Formats: sequence, C-alpha cells, structure tokens
Amino acid sequence: MIWRNRIWFVCALVLSSALGAWAQDTVDSDLVRPSGVNGPVRKAKAATQKSSDDETESDAPKAKRSKSSHARSHRARATSKEEQDTIPAPAEFTPDGIPKTSAASVIVVDANSGRILYEKNADQVRQAASTQKLLTALIVAETGFLDRPVTVQSVDTMCDPVKLGIKSGESYQRMDLLRALLVKSPNDVARCLARDNAGSIEAFAQIMNRRALQLGAVHSHFVNPNGLPVPGQYSSARDLALIARAAYANPTIRSIVCLPQLVFRYSNGRTRELENTNKLLRRLPYCNGMKTGYTDGAGKCLIASGTRPGKDVIAVVLGDSSGRVWRDASALLSWGLLL
Repeated sequence: MIWRNRIWFVCALVLSSALGAWAQDTVDSDLVRPSGVNGPVRKAKAATQKSSDDETESDAPKAKRSKSSHARSHRARATSKEEQDTIPAPAEFTPDGIPKTSAASVIVVDANSGRILYEKNADQVRQAASTQKLLTALIVAETGFLDRPVTVQSVDTMCDPVKLGIKSGESYQRMDLLRALLVKSPNDVARCLARDNAGSIEAFAQIMNRRALQLGAVHSHFVNPNGLPVPGQYSSARDLALIARAAYANPTIRSIVCLPQLVFRYSNGRTRELENTNKLLRRLPYCNGMKTGYTDGAGKCLIASGTRPGKDVIAVVLGDSSGRVWRDASALLSWGLLL
C-alpha cells in the first residue's frame, strides 16, 4: 500500500511538471508565432525596450534617472507613432471601388501611357516639398557625366533642416550625390548638385522651370532644387505626375528610387547607411519608388510608383497627414495596378 501511494505521488509529480512545461511552451509560441504584424513587433519592441532600460539603469547616475525615464517614455511614444505610419490600416472605398483618401490632391496615372486612372483636385496649386527633387534629379541625370567629381562649396551647405553633412572642400562623384538625394533627400546635396549643374541656385531654377514646361507642367514654378518653402514656388499633383513619369522612364533614376537603403561614403572614408524615406518600398513588394516630401505648409506628400507584369502605375498624394499618407498611397497604388 505504501509503495502504491509512492508510485501515485511520483506519477502526479511528473504529470505536473509536464503540464507546466507545456504551458510555458504555449506562452513562448504565442510570442513568436507569425500572427500578422503584431506578434513580431511586440517581441522586437519588448527586446528594444529592455536593452534601452538596461543601458539607462547601469550607465546613468541616479540623479538623472527621472530624465531617463522621460526619454524612454518619449521614445516609446515615437516608436508607437512610427508603427502607425509604417503599418497602414485597411482602406475605405467609394461605391465605384476607388480608395477614399484624406489627401488634398491626388492623381493616379499609367506610367507608360500617361492615361489618368483617377484624380482629385489634381490642378490645385500646392507646395510640393521634397517631391520636386525628382525634377532636380532628372535634370542632373539627363545632363550626364555622372562619374565626374563635384567639389562642395560653402554655399551648398546653407540649408536646413535635413542635411547629409557634406563639407566645403570635399569632393564626391555626381552619381554618389544623386543616389543620396533620391534615397535620403538631404537638402545640402540638392543644392550642391544644382550649383554644380548650372553655376548657381537661381540659374538651376530657370532650368527646372524650362524642363517642367517641356513636360507640360504648366501649373508649376520652382525657385530652389530642394523644395524648402519660399514665396512663388508651387506645383500640382498633375504636374508632379508628368515629372514623375519622365523620371520613371529614366534608367538612372529608376535604378536608384527602388533602393531600400544605401551606404554613403564620405570623402574622409567614413560610411553611413541611408535608409530610404519611402516606407512603401519595405511594405509593398510591387512598389519600386519614388519620392517623399514634407513641410508644414505642404503636409505629407508622396509620389509612389509600382509595377506588375505589363503595367506600371504612379500615384501622387499631396497635402496628407502622417497617419494617412502611407495608407492612401498604398491603396491607390494597389488599386491602380489591379485595374
């Protein structure tokens, strides 16, 4: 009888241990199970937060921990906002099956034929922000001699807020600066390329306006190569679509705007990885470009291109919000490619 009780006790103990291990495996599998976006993001975010907390607690003096806690809270809010920007919500549609958008101006065109698939306030004059750097890049690419060196001048660095940090006296190939311009959108690089191309920013602006008119962009006027707000500078969704079609047809630009990231080498040998500002490149496998833009006056702007066998589409979204621009552009791009 005693041996029988001992045997039952051992069996119960083994069974309890097995159930505990199974429960832990279930919890662990929930953390790593592919469940759309939320599963991996939660795990990565938890690991990032832990690493941040460990570094703060071990390295920061106790008197500074309250500031560190505030910084961690700020980073957490920034991470949450980044996730909202990167992961668009499902789009809403009109009775005609066209995605609803909150942007002020929109146009979707066939990149090959130029046929307009959808438009909303396409001729409304608006600030274009950095999307007009596509025209800057197009002029530089069409001028050619991209293997020739460019020496940076102090006037090139006189701009804010987004800069690559090139310095007066440094020398770079035009092609390297063109890649950085289209991937990371630095304003100093735009000024450097423009000044190198035409001799001055003012002379380059004249070239921009002349090339825009050649493309049929009659509702535009450009004053600088980077899209920073100045009086008398404006464009429209339709005009930017015309410029984007020309840029899309240029093989040099086409080979750059699809890059998710790029390693830039400074003249002193230091390297920096540049991540493309166009988040759709990392989210939509059929997205292959093109250019983002933002100023307070312009709002969130995006020219997005996509391709599938036999079809290429460009969607221009101007005057949108940070929480909607990715959703609006991705919905329009997907819709246009499926027509």
